[in-house]
Amino acid sequence: MTTKTYHRSVCPLDCPDTCSLLVEKENGKITKVDGNPDHPVTKGTICHKVRKMPERTHHSDRLLYPMKRTGKKGDFSFERITWDQAYEEITSRFKRIVEKYGIQAILPYSFFGNMGIINSEGMDRRFFNRLGARNLERTICNTAGAEGYKVTMGKAVGIDPEETIHSKLIIVWGCNLISTNLHQVIYANKARKNGAKIVVIDVHRNRTAKWADHFYQIKPGTDDALALGLIHLLIKNEWIDRPFIDRYTSGYENLKKRAEEYPPEKVAALTGLKIEQLHELAEMYGTISPSFLRIGNGLQHHKNGGRSTRLISCLPALTGQWGKTGGGALKGNAGYAEWNTYKLQRPDLHPNPAGPSTNMNQIGLALQDMANPIKALFIYNSNPAQVAPNQKLVRKGLMREDLFTVVHDLFLTDSCRYADIVLPATSHFENLDIYKSYWHLYLQLNEPVMAPLGECKSNFTLFKELAVRMGFEEECFQDTEEDMIRDALDNSSSPYLNGITFEQLKKDGWAKLKLDETTTFPEKIPTASGKIELTSSVDRLLDQRKQPENKGKPFQLISGPNHQFLNSTFSNQKSLQALEKPVVYIHPSDAKPRNIQSGDFIELFNDLGSVCMHAEVTEDVSEGVLVTQGLWWDDEGKERYSINFLTSDELSDLGKGATFFSCYVDITKA
Repeated sequence: MTTKTYHRSVCPLDCPDTCSLLVEKENGKITKVDGNPDHPVTKGTICHKVRKMPERTHHSDRLLYPMKRTGKKGDFSFERITWDQAYEEITSRFKRIVEKYGIQAILPYSFFGNMGIINSEGMDRRFFNRLGARNLERTICNTAGAEGYKVTMGKAVGIDPEETIHSKLIIVWGCNLISTNLHQVIYANKARKNGAKIVVIDVHRNRTAKWADHFYQIKPGTDDALALGLIHLLIKNEWIDRPFIDRYTSGYENLKKRAEEYPPEKVAALTGLKIEQLHELAEMYGTISPSFLRIGNGLQHHKNGGRSTRLISCLPALTGQWGKTGGGALKGNAGYAEWNTYKLQRPDLHPNPAGPSTNMNQIGLALQDMANPIKALFIYNSNPAQVAPNQKLVRKGLMREDLFTVVHDLFLTDSCRYADIVLPATSHFENLDIYKSYWHLYLQLNEPVMAPLGECKSNFTLFKELAVRMGFEEECFQDTEEDMIRDALDNSSSPYLNGITFEQLKKDGWAKLKLDETTTFPEKIPTASGKIELTSSVDRLLDQRKQPENKGKPFQLISGPNHQFLNSTFSNQKSLQALEKPVVYIHPSDAKPRNIQSGDFIELFNDLGSVCMHAEVTEDVSEGVLVTQGLWWDDEGKERYSINFLTSDELSDLGKGATFFSCYVDITKA
């Protein structure tokens, strides 16, 4: 007899939409995942890859038991062990390392493979704080842009995206919405039906660019020049709101002087746009209101990513968009969910919180540093042997026989190749957790819809049990997931969380953060001056930070996300692999003199490494620019390796962020 049940859940992916899910189970097994029609943002719509979550959850390659390496690092040779054996190995090795090298020789390495707060920055933080481990700077994603935005606006928050159905002009800058922010596309389409124009600024004619009414294709890394060029034209043509500027901003005259150095002729030469395109774009932004700027992650992955975002975020203030329904900007909204991080993470447990730290983008460099050696690496919610830049150096470090590496994951990822101990992780369907979005304004409770498969454990359970094995006696290690969710919500100083309770979330599934005119732009501007900072003390330093030299490599390589994967997540699912190809897009004028045709196998190379993939000749990219999408797991048989063998571990101008797109290569037929 077939028994079907239906359950509410939340998408755990590192994606702005944080969708509410409706899960169908048949005889105890998840058979279907759909969008929850009752959720005010999701409204029944989810992306194709999330519909494949039943396949991922019940995948034949799921890790179900702890394993220990039996052969050489790199050859995936493991044998099954018990959790007791795994815990004994981990704790005994940790204690020996601490005794011989000190506690700073142990490093956690994690990010947001699961966006649940309890399983991404909860019990793990308590454990490593109490242990006293080396701090990890988790800056691989959006820190450059977030810091740049905060220089101008004081806080990394923007407008409620639900308002954007009222926008009359929507500018999507450096964000492939159709592949990475589906529900913003839905809102934009509604606005379009009401007469709105949709503009895309990007380096690649991707799905979103083809959907837009206007597309402005710029040279990579020239977003800052374009922003200053638009400011120049807005001021020159008096398409600015002086009363708003006088009341809510500071530093206008200095910004005006900087913009005077970027006339249309100079900006056209820098960006690759035509002078008439600059005038057209400036006139649209200066005369259409309310206007909405959706600032993406793409532009911040250049060395000048902080400067670019900082300058772009000045634009809504110049035209007086803040405070208008459908007007303003949105880089991210995660800052509205002001958790009680002290209770959640317990930083007070760390004996030296200001001690040494490692930037996750430079893990390869850190693993070569024998003066301050990392002797133990604990990887969870991440796959550094695929996602970190400068992969040659990363994997050289991971191959060290004296490095004790533990990986906690759902699958044998590329990082597991170098592990001494591999631990099986639960999927989010097996966890209790709370989620926020870094785009919309709803908190959501995720309750487990199935028991853990095999011997899988959540991050919460793993680090709670490890704390006991390490002899940690603090009461906080006895907390349940529910206790920690209540701790996270217990922040009386936040006006946005005010009144949201665990009971409400359990009953309704979600609750909207509490925003009003007194707590949002422009009435509340959380800068030191209380005004939008059009000029800042950091500008001089940012202006001096230049894009890297190409070092004789004629092509700039952009390695953005693809439509079917999320970073390296889902890239081991054959059903999704079949819908994508690991190709590099090249302009016909660059392909022809090299006798390269679509389908040819070509080698991309620079001083850091080389990668081979098939070429696709297209005018969707500019001359001198190569674009590839997605992170594909290594496949030696197909000569396929991480594109991050080519990317540098240099850091951005603000936020110590990754600079994946400041990458120059040459090419040849393989």
